[in-house]
Amino acid sequence: MAKNKLVSPFVKWVGGKRQLLDSIMKVMPKNIRNDTYIEPFVGGGAVLFHIQPRNAIINDFNPELMNVYHVIKEEPEELIADLKKHKNEPDYFYAIRQLDREEGFEKTDRVKRASRLIYLNKTCYNGLYRVNNAGEFNSPFGRYKNPNIVNEPVLRAVSSYLNSNNVQICHTDYDDILKNVDKHSFVYLDPPYHPLSERSNFTGYVQGGWNMSDQRRLREACDDLTRRGIKFLLSNSASGFIMDLYRVYDINIVKATRSINSDGEKRGKVDELLISNL
Repeated sequence: MAKNKLVSPFVKWVGGKRQLLDSIMKVMPKNIRNDTYIEPFVGGGAVLFHIQPRNAIINDFNPELMNVYHVIKEEPEELIADLKKHKNEPDYFYAIRQLDREEGFEKTDRVKRASRLIYLNKTCYNGLYRVNNAGEFNSPFGRYKNPNIVNEPVLRAVSSYLNSNNVQICHTDYDDILKNVDKHSFVYLDPPYHPLSERSNFTGYVQGGWNMSDQRRLREACDDLTRRGIKFLLSNSASGFIMDLYRVYDINIVKATRSINSDGEKRGKVDELLISNL
């Protein structure tokens, strides 16, 4: 089945892989669409939507993000209708941002929660999804003149892809996903990156963030995949810690353009790693 070019990320996500797709595809198996594709840290889904596998399991620990995937799959027209109600105004933005600070937010209608995340992502500063230690969205208003809040063709195309293929959408710890995969699967891992320095640390994807212990635990999961004969590809920062942690695996250094940084002078080309047991 031919791939649909409209199937693409519906949110801008920190560490998104759109501009690394060529490098990633050079490393991945040629018959990847025939395997069960596993992505435990799916984020914005750039790799998933580029490959468009027939069988896939996608997961992320961010509950609001995975709610959006469910809503796009099951209630796309309701989502589009709600997105059209939003306003690109600062007072309105902060009122919507404030909602996750109110008691009972988690019980809010799932379409409205999905609409809220997409709206905030499209209108917040630099498209930076960031939460504080309490799990509350805290990026400021972006002041864009005409943000594309309602991308109807993409939302409908993604919904069609998710419904016409066997795509399982999960929200759990990545290890719960990995322990159930078999040799007919291929795993792509794109975890929160290890910081190149303390000043560059970013832990705002989900409440709590990641540390060195989390990175070591993931390395152990990769070792387990290798012992079981399951192929994986992993992305991470080109830090000395990560290079040493995965020194027994194949490591490719690639250049990535990172445009999301609070310091404009630090945006640009940086080294990243593609690590595999292929």
